[in-house]
Amino acid sequence: MKCRYSLFIIFSLLFFFITSTACSELSTAQPEDVGLSSERLNRISATLKAHVEKGVIPGAVALVARKGKIAYFESFGMRDLETSSPMQKDTIFQIYSMTKPITSVGLMMLHEQGRIYLGDPVSKYIPEFKGLEVGVEKTDSATGEKAFSTVPANREMTIQDLLRHTSGLTYSFFGKSKVNTMYKEAGIRGHDQTLAEMVTKISKLPLAFQPGTRWAYSRSTDVLGRVIEIVSGMSLDKYFEERIFKPLQMNDTGFYVKPEKIERVAKPGPKAKWPSRYATSTPKLFSGGGGLVSTAYDYMRFMQMLMNGGQLDGVRLLGENTVEYMTSDHLGSIPKKGPGYFPGLGYGFGLGFSVREVPGVALLPGSVGDLSWAGAGGTCFFINPSEELYAVYMVSVNDFGMMHYYQRLFRTLVMQAIVD
Repeated sequence: MKCRYSLFIIFSLLFFFITSTACSELSTAQPEDVGLSSERLNRISATLKAHVEKGVIPGAVALVARKGKIAYFESFGMRDLETSSPMQKDTIFQIYSMTKPITSVGLMMLHEQGRIYLGDPVSKYIPEFKGLEVGVEKTDSATGEKAFSTVPANREMTIQDLLRHTSGLTYSFFGKSKVNTMYKEAGIRGHDQTLAEMVTKISKLPLAFQPGTRWAYSRSTDVLGRVIEIVSGMSLDKYFEERIFKPLQMNDTGFYVKPEKIERVAKPGPKAKWPSRYATSTPKLFSGGGGLVSTAYDYMRFMQMLMNGGQLDGVRLLGENTVEYMTSDHLGSIPKKGPGYFPGLGYGFGLGFSVREVPGVALLPGSVGDLSWAGAGGTCFFINPSEELYAVYMVSVNDFGMMHYYQRLFRTLVMQAIVD
């Protein structure tokens, strides 16, 4: 009897230790305990408070974690200026293109299962993408008039092209080329369509350039989402919910805001360039390129999973080698300049993220191997593996210029707080 009791105590303590260790990844810590300066982190607070007071932003949430512990987590200003509702740490934001890394992870999970190969032509999964042509514009030197024609693609776009934005696809709002105009006329941006319908529309349009010849931010990740649906046999919302959000306990992340959570949504301020668009019930379109809503805490769990090499709290989504592969540069000698390219100098692009290649050159502080991306609403994140640090900034300003400004500012304020 005593032996059984002793074994029970031992196993209970062992279970408590294992559980505590797993959960300790996301516990809080004093900044100094993880090599950060409280005084320097307060520069984030001072800066954001000043910007709220000046009306530059309505409000924001900022989170910084290092060595698996949250060292800074604060909210500022208003969630909704019209109702004078204060910003809270659990405020829900539209994350726009911060959806893309999640879609990329979802695709790579299928890749690990041997159900898809990155060198496969997209047409293997979406037959309409077979035989696409490339749009060519030439200007008559005498008249100045532009002539548009199409030529056959030199090769088909691949799954890797979709992941690294070298597919030849585009976004209608980058420039005034004939292909971009055709995207607008085809209604590619419309929300009253299914993902399958959107992708079919895209397949009927010419490419903006030859696949694999340049980088250009595009609808590639939306097409990637459709590939996930076809290969998995699940709608993208169900796939994300069952394969990523539930396992990572990202309870406030999805393609729409549930009715009981509506009061937690961040509203853009009066200076926003376009109105907020968040669904309050299951939407028709599941955009893998920009359709999700989330919170700072939820996205932190996604980042911690990547920091841990693909697993969190005993749940593994990806193998460690796969995460390393995704967060390496996949552009090589392919030109890295293009509409929407950020952070720019010193950075390449992996499978869903920008990736730092050299210590210097870049206009942002950081380390080789750090990865990042942002969303059009103003949100941004970065992960610095060598410093065991990651950070996420959530705001709703709906302004591309402000988005780039805060990407730079937030990165600088976080990195200068490292003191060990």
